[in-house]
Amino acid sequence: MRIDQFVPSFVKHDAISSHVLQTRRALIEAGYQSRIYYEHIDRRLAGEAEPFDRCDPTPDPDRVILYQASTDSAMAAWLAEAARAGQRVAIYYHNITPSRYFARWEPRAARSMQTARGQLAELASSTGLALAASAYNEAELIELGYPQTSVCPLLIDLGDLHRPPDARALKRLRAVTGPRWLFVGRVAPNKCQHDVIAAFALYRRLYSPSARLSLVGAVTAPRYLRALEALVEELELGDSVDFVDSAPFPELLAHMHAADVFVCMSEHEGFCVPVIEAMELGLPVVAYGAAAVPETVGPAGMLVADKDPLAVAGSVHALLSSDRTRRETIDAGRDRAGRFALDRTSARLLSELARFTGPGFDPAAEVPSEVS
Repeated sequence: MRIDQFVPSFVKHDAISSHVLQTRRALIEAGYQSRIYYEHIDRRLAGEAEPFDRCDPTPDPDRVILYQASTDSAMAAWLAEAARAGQRVAIYYHNITPSRYFARWEPRAARSMQTARGQLAELASSTGLALAASAYNEAELIELGYPQTSVCPLLIDLGDLHRPPDARALKRLRAVTGPRWLFVGRVAPNKCQHDVIAAFALYRRLYSPSARLSLVGAVTAPRYLRALEALVEELELGDSVDFVDSAPFPELLAHMHAADVFVCMSEHEGFCVPVIEAMELGLPVVAYGAAAVPETVGPAGMLVADKDPLAVAGSVHALLSSDRTRRETIDAGRDRAGRFALDRTSARLLSELARFTGPGFDPAAEVPSEVS
């Protein structure tokens, strides 16, 4: 049996691409054959995958195609046609950001997101199994009419996080005293870095004038970045806020090790890998309880229901000013991260795929409980 993956964009150090590589590893270890096909690729991964238009479109009863859905792609039409011809197709849904977040800042990206959602809806009738990174994502699939859905958390190798951080970067970061806030995520409107900056400004004014904030992540909305830089200037934050675009992994680890708190005000996440990474490394999390974030963080972080800057700043202060609260949050975070250990999530994914590839697959059969 072969399970081949289709991924629209295959990028080095990207959460989805890392999940794809871990999925292939798990499949091969379980005895499946498996290839990865891409539409767009980071040249550093060129040896790991093949262009999807080279894939034989002839239906094969001993093959399943697993589509990693997250953006618009020419793959969607190819897969729909293959499914109509009799090819078994499954989807793993990572989430698609609602276009309303980008309409003001990047209209072209917003149109791409609308197209992606249309493609996701069109695939519902031809997809035998739809897996989702979170229950939040699964609810979208159910609403679109996918006949068989299940939650399989993203595959994350937590062991990678325990590599040595960049020593020079860590020394530089720790040389500056004061509480250090961190958020890791693309510079994008749905990530709401502006809310983090606003809360940070009040925190400096009310609790710690020496506090610093690092915002680490690739820029996917340049206009939004310019607005964030203008906000930093308007709030007179000077050089206390650092924008770090696409840090190499050892440097990212240095930021994680140097920080005192991870603050996430994102309004739309399909899973949110960085909060798991933060908790695994003993970095306490304060997060806005929206989309899939409460599901991922669970009881292990400080979730806020109000993004009012004063409320967020006060929550961070309450966490950092109490050794007991901080220690309890760190311990709970590490325990929570362990629930997403690779052996556990891989086993769940393989179990779902084995049901689909095995004889007598019943779309109405009871779905096993998710990793919780």
